[in-house]
Amino acid sequence: MSEETPFRPRPPWLGGDLQTVRNMLLRIAPDLSPWPAERLYLPMADGDRLWTLLHRPAAPRGLPLAVLVHGLSGSEDSIHVRASARYLLQRGFPVLRLNLRGAGPSVATCRGLYHAAATPDLAEALVVLPPELTRDGVVAAGYSLGGNLLLRMLGEQGRAAGLRAAVAVSAPINVAATSACFYRPRNRIYMRWLLNELKEEARAPGRALSERERTVIEAVETIYDLDDRFVSPRHGFSGAPEYYARASSLPLLPAIAVPTLVIHALDDPWIDDAAYRTFDWSRARAITPLITRRGGHVGFHGRGDTAPWHDVQMAAFFEEICG
Repeated sequence: MSEETPFRPRPPWLGGDLQTVRNMLLRIAPDLSPWPAERLYLPMADGDRLWTLLHRPAAPRGLPLAVLVHGLSGSEDSIHVRASARYLLQRGFPVLRLNLRGAGPSVATCRGLYHAAATPDLAEALVVLPPELTRDGVVAAGYSLGGNLLLRMLGEQGRAAGLRAAVAVSAPINVAATSACFYRPRNRIYMRWLLNELKEEARAPGRALSERERTVIEAVETIYDLDDRFVSPRHGFSGAPEYYARASSLPLLPAIAVPTLVIHALDDPWIDDAAYRTFDWSRARAITPLITRRGGHVGFHGRGDTAPWHDVQMAAFFEEICG
């Protein structure tokens, strides 16, 4: 565990909770208009198509395509995804904002719905990228669920993974412990808010649901129950315990062979910090852990920074590996 480049929070966003909710409170979407987006559809083998948005830098530098993977209940328009896209484009990276299966606008072309163990979807999306976009290679960054999904995919594929570098921000590497974290009394408001977001996403217009699934979605009162009674049976898991075990990236971290930066704050109110504190990071030789005391959940709004601190670290890591 290391804190080689300490993060200093920017007032008034002091403490993990304020760092976490800042984007939700301000709702200021980073402006990407200087880099007009091109809509691309990535075909999946089963006929679904993932929607993506491609941005090209004003002055290309021969840098790899940066694929950004959103988190739970997120999409291409998540504020932290837009912020990363803006900063990376300013640094000269082409950027692809990926919607996971059935997320955001992808609900229009997907019968399925993403989940925390859907690593084959992410691997397939990277394989079917147009060759003209990947001639300088591909790097990827994932946030929260997207970060854990990326880490698990890298662990599953080992040296066969086709990325030059990767970054995971605020990843729930132990999914069961993260689920339990929402049951702490202090997190009751977070759980209610996220459960409502997940229910809305699950029953989005155009989503193919059975009557049983609709009934379950309306009835459940916790995220665990939603995972146990809706997500798990829909994707072939016996229940939440098996789903969480199959989704966690923690056991596979030593198998990652791609240079990877893991950024996490120990005051993240959504993620139990035990896995980050107790894991022997020397066993994961391809991973550089950047574990800070402060920063919240995908927050990292730093003093003196013109971009989120994790984006500054991300771009520097990509440039060091690929520049």
